[in-house]
Amino acid sequence: MEFRHLGRSGLMVSEISYGNWITHGSQVEEDAAFACVRAALDAGITTFDTADVYAGTRAEDVLGRALADERREGLEIFTKVYWPTGPGRNDRGLSRKHIMESINGSLRRLRTDYVDLYQAHRYDYSTPLEETMEAFADVVHSGKALYIGVSEWTAAQIREAHKLARDLHISLISNQPQYSMLWRVIEGEVVPTSEELGVGQIVWSPMAQGVLSGKYLPGQPPPAGSRATDEKSGANFIARFLNDAVLTRVQQLRPLAEQAGLSMPQLAIAWVLQNPNVSSAIIGASRPEQVQDNVKAAGVKLDADLLKAIDEIIDPITERDPAKTESPAQRP
Repeated sequence: MEFRHLGRSGLMVSEISYGNWITHGSQVEEDAAFACVRAALDAGITTFDTADVYAGTRAEDVLGRALADERREGLEIFTKVYWPTGPGRNDRGLSRKHIMESINGSLRRLRTDYVDLYQAHRYDYSTPLEETMEAFADVVHSGKALYIGVSEWTAAQIREAHKLARDLHISLISNQPQYSMLWRVIEGEVVPTSEELGVGQIVWSPMAQGVLSGKYLPGQPPPAGSRATDEKSGANFIARFLNDAVLTRVQQLRPLAEQAGLSMPQLAIAWVLQNPNVSSAIIGASRPEQVQDNVKAAGVKLDADLLKAIDEIIDPITERDPAKTESPAQRP
């Protein structure tokens, strides 16, 4: 495993991190979830990402138990706040009330005294940003989180929050966006702004929800049991990539992966890691062997000719704003 600084902070994270958005507590049984976490640890992954909303808070609980016997100082545990975690009007958003209650619930479920990174899971247009950042500052100053991050924020939102964080003497060091060969929205404004401010990207869906694994074939129905056939596993989300034009291009990547000595998932993960503003790529898994394959992308360097060949094949999405098109089910 290779390690990188998260933004310009002193925090080191594994190039590949393990996330449990739609697996722990919902898609896979607990024994399988524990086996995947064990495979991640055995492969050298030290960075684990979750959120209070995943599986209705159950994902945090499963991850907490899976990591309970590990040396806490040797791990980087990340979680998030924003999406609803209860029926009440204040059980959501980035108000001071919800942040303070949510961090306590996350720490209890994760069985830890602190998280390394506490992330705003989306931007809250109904709460003043000053209120949100002041609450985050109190979370950090109380020792319940070491650093602050955001997820799927625009460049302008990151800039404003970063300034407030500096004024409040806390470190906003990361953004967690979707990023893959097929979805490059962040390259236009978010990455340049983040590079200027010292904010690193922790990217989710580097394999475009499995599409870049090559298992979805043009002209054929999705394989039985795949994410595209399971409404609880983001089937609506993956649909944006499931058309013959995209799937045909993805299949054209296969000989490039073979020439590089990589599996299709390894090529996809290695590709996002070529971006110097990416600190870590999040993988998920329902089986330990998926983890064991994916981690081999760490440290891989793709040469300029290969990167050019990929761009000649892929027609990436670079201009859409996912925050304007997602549904409540689409919550990485």
